[in-house]
Amino acid sequence: MHQMSLDNTIPSSRTGLFDRIGLPRSLAVGFLGLLLFMIGDGVEAGYLAPFLSSHGISNSRIALLFTVYGLTVSISSWLSGALSDLWGPKRVMTIGLLIWMVFEVVFLTFGVRTHSYAAMLLAYAVRGLGYPLFAFGFLVWIAAATPSKQLGSAVGWFWFAFAAGLPTLGSLFASITIPLIGEVATFWASLGLVVLGGGITLLCCRDASGSARMARGGHSPFAIVFGSVTIIWREPKIMMAGITRAINTSSEYAFLVIMPAFFTKVIGLTLQDWLHLLSIIFLSNIVFNLASGIAADRIGYRRVIGFAGGLGSAISVPLMYYMPLLFKGDFAMIAVFGVLYGATLACFVPLSGLVPQLAPKEKAAALSILGLGAGISVWLGPLVVTLFRSSVGIEGVVWIFSGMYVLSAVLTIFLRVSPEAKAYAEKHADAEGTLSLGH
Repeated sequence: MHQMSLDNTIPSSRTGLFDRIGLPRSLAVGFLGLLLFMIGDGVEAGYLAPFLSSHGISNSRIALLFTVYGLTVSISSWLSGALSDLWGPKRVMTIGLLIWMVFEVVFLTFGVRTHSYAAMLLAYAVRGLGYPLFAFGFLVWIAAATPSKQLGSAVGWFWFAFAAGLPTLGSLFASITIPLIGEVATFWASLGLVVLGGGITLLCCRDASGSARMARGGHSPFAIVFGSVTIIWREPKIMMAGITRAINTSSEYAFLVIMPAFFTKVIGLTLQDWLHLLSIIFLSNIVFNLASGIAADRIGYRRVIGFAGGLGSAISVPLMYYMPLLFKGDFAMIAVFGVLYGATLACFVPLSGLVPQLAPKEKAAALSILGLGAGISVWLGPLVVTLFRSSVGIEGVVWIFSGMYVLSAVLTIFLRVSPEAKAYAEKHADAEGTLSLGH
């Protein structure tokens, strides 16, 4: 494979540590910044719902808050690719960081402090634009700066850092700080982590491709943004991949709404136990983020996504409900099934490597749809809870998600790279030198 990056900063003769583990040398410190940013973003994941409930916010209002937040996250996730085409990923990341900072302050000052649900709803919704612009803007930067031989590993490291922060280490951080400084002060501490992580990535990564406009000259802003929508009917496989990605983490965001009360009130865990369980689940997830990428290289992308991801999650989700009921009081046994759940969710990670291969002529647009699917999952999960919890209960909601994972496995069957796409990618590999996101 061609070994030269877009900005010619990584000579092919280098085989240092970063090259061996698949990290782009010019962006290596950025992964640390991403990790800290996502830890800050994930601090509230395990306790925001019970915190709001303890302050008199009804379950339906909490679900609505998460649903609206998810809608803005999905819009921002889709726009991150298109805006990086227009302005360059570094500027998009800066905008995302500023949005997160400003509206977290608004959320805490005018919402939480005054107990104003309207202020919380508005501020939390707008803040939802922030983390996808930062995180997925960095994913665009990674794709632009990384040699093709490292791109799969680099994407795996991206999701490793992403999931390690949200919510794995974020929840662990909260479990430590809440007893020490309280719940509200922990919110403010999360803001400090976001600022620190964002600053490290933006100030310490000097790769020139981060400031470059990804789209070639001659493409109007309207054409770039519109193209990232129309690809779903020009390339139906991309739409299927987007749906699969939306299903992937939908149960995760639903569980953040319904499972804190289930585990603390029904199973009998303390809030700290629940946060520790959440950390264990997503520690498993981040480990298998890397493992699933390696497995996909050896046995095929679709096998890992469809069997281990889709069918695996269809089994692990019901087990996350029934096994804690069977093993009440046995935290170790409950954690075993949490590990299984986290591992099966991670087996969807190879989608990030498969999607650019499905549409090699329009990688940016294709990855925008994958980002849209990731964003949709944030509100799809809470929406399922909002629509069905009162009628079928938590048990019924769990089986709905199990069925959705079966659907994702079926969709994966159709995600074959066409001979035309393979021929195009091979023809342009030497010219491009990397799987860039450019049109």
